Amino acid sequence: MTLLKVALGLFGLGIVVFIHELGHFLAARAAGIDVDAFSIGWGKPILKKKIGDVEYRLGLFPIGGYCKMRGDDDYEKVWESQKNGAPLAKGSYFAANPLKRIFACFSGPLFNFLFAVIILSAVWGRGIKIETMENRIVLLSDIDGSSNPSDRGGLKSGDIITEINGKKIDSYMDIQENISLNPDKDLPLKVVRGGEELSLTVHPNLDPNGAGKIGVYHWTSPKVAAVKSGGAAEKAGLESGDLLLTVNGHELPYTVALLKIFKDTKPADFSVDYERNGALQTAEFKNVVFQNDFPDLGIEFPTISYRTPSLSLLPALEKGIKEAAKTLAISVKSLGLLFKKGIDYTQTVSGPARITYIMGEVTAGGFSQGVETGFSSFLNILALISIALCMMNLLPLPILDGGMIILYTVEMIKRRPIHPKVISVFQTAGVVIIAGLMIFAVFNDILFFAKR
Repeated sequence: MTLLKVALGLFGLGIVVFIHELGHFLAARAAGIDVDAFSIGWGKPILKKKIGDVEYRLGLFPIGGYCKMRGDDDYEKVWESQKNGAPLAKGSYFAANPLKRIFACFSGPLFNFLFAVIILSAVWGRGIKIETMENRIVLLSDIDGSSNPSDRGGLKSGDIITEINGKKIDSYMDIQENISLNPDKDLPLKVVRGGEELSLTVHPNLDPNGAGKIGVYHWTSPKVAAVKSGGAAEKAGLESGDLLLTVNGHELPYTVALLKIFKDTKPADFSVDYERNGALQTAEFKNVVFQNDFPDLGIEFPTISYRTPSLSLLPALEKGIKEAAKTLAISVKSLGLLFKKGIDYTQTVSGPARITYIMGEVTAGGFSQGVETGFSSFLNILALISIALCMMNLLPLPILDGGMIILYTVEMIKRRPIHPKVISVFQTAGVVIIAGLMIFAVFNDILFFAKR
């Protein structure tokens, strides 16, 4: 299964990188810049074929890629030619004016964004199945006794959050999204408690992962929606529709109460009282395995499941653009949160190995729920990674597209080439920064996989 996840992740990452480099390639050709090589993957080419003036390659390491434009690293030659008045060879990178080079650099990230728009337009055009939990909450303090922003804001377990900061809330997924993106801010809420609407205010904490947290769980009824074949529940005799009441004598008003019940001990064997067709019965669970402090009962609990309507071409495109722009804005905002105090960078900075694995894990998890859900999960994570690649490459760091755009903008303003020593220092600093980040990210990836 792990190999399948890695394969799916590499396939998805390869697509995103291909689109990025294709943007550079097509823009360079349109700007009259010759391309010597176009490669998917790094390292020694394991496959290569020359078509026209371009050599197409498949690198040994299937992560990343590049579009090698003619003369794009020949800074000394550019400087010497400018001094003696000799023209640069036609078709070389620096023979093109700065605006064309900016166009070639910007087109890679642009293609990633447009690719995400196309994907999201297709997904929303067809309609997608969404599964989430209701917008009813359980306080973390009721589980572990801790004090959190939810307590200080006056929330109580059982509250139904209907509005956050003026935005309508329909599900627990809406709660997570609006809270996670607004740490260290006062957020006005509207909640329904006992049929009465209340107005409250919470101030989310910034957690080490860079997201806002108020200390709540979703309220999920302990009614059995389905029993997994061969699981502990099936062996104990439970069926769909059974309502779990107590576990080892402890009340179970909602599923997350299992964390409190098994906080100190995690017995492999325990009893569960439940109700079936109005009759009270008891089931004995044997050899139960715990995952992240939660017992694997082999039960699926109820969720909110709905399907978005299919859209025609123009409404689907409009939705795709809005969703892509929203994801980009969230990515930029999330990046800004990384510079706040208290962030655990070992959790927030991921390398290519972890990104590949997560892509594969999300996709494999989707396919386990059905082919349609699998493809939808794959396309959505593909769009997310494509937008992330767009944003990261536009950062004003040396050797990234954003850094090169700044250099060429300065050149355009000065109306003469930048001294090669300046470019060399700029590029060297970029290599050091990127190499340092990659080493840190790879180290984080090793820790991530070591803990699994």
